[in-house]
Amino acid sequence: MSLRLGDIAPNFSANTSEGVIDFYEYLGDSWGVLFSHPADYTPVCTTELGRTASLKDEFEKRNVKVLALSVDSLARHEGWIKDINETQHTQVAFPIIADEDKSIAHAYDMIHPNASETTTVRSLFIIGPDKKVKLQITYPASTGRNFVEVLRVIDSLQLTANYSVATPADWKEGEDVIVVPAVSTEDAIKKFPKGVNIVKPYLRYTPQPNK
Repeated sequence: MSLRLGDIAPNFSANTSEGVIDFYEYLGDSWGVLFSHPADYTPVCTTELGRTASLKDEFEKRNVKVLALSVDSLARHEGWIKDINETQHTQVAFPIIADEDKSIAHAYDMIHPNASETTTVRSLFIIGPDKKVKLQITYPASTGRNFVEVLRVIDSLQLTANYSVATPADWKEGEDVIVVPAVSTEDAIKKFPKGVNIVKPYLRYTPQPNK
């Protein structure tokens, strides 16, 4: 059975490029991004891991820890990291999991037989400090992920967790957000001192609370 939003993310112990880790211990009280790759030494994956490495500061300031996964061996990971650092002009400083027996890939339903019976598709999970799955995205092997969108989603999820707001279509950091329906207009006016713009009783905007 595949994971769904709100499910507890399965814990695991794994060999990684940064040593053996326990997933829950690695995350601690942080948010997490776990994402899979079809294989080492492939062009799209190389650009994705390079991009993730270059966004190290962006993930850190959001209290997010990143882990990548493929079903290749640790030895292949170590050689591939050298290529990533060289070609993408960065330094990979996050764990890449060596999931040779595919146990983690199966636990997270990362292998889609109609796409490939042997390799993982481009699955990505955002996991909250409560270890629940907050978001999952699946791309085909041929399409690289948009990590600006991943950061945008993390910003949105953290706003919801901390301030009881949602974000509208195409929202970007710094733009107005939406008061969630569970908060009454009376309470919203008290909760959001920057003001509440009531377009409809169910559609109420307020400036981003943490700006």
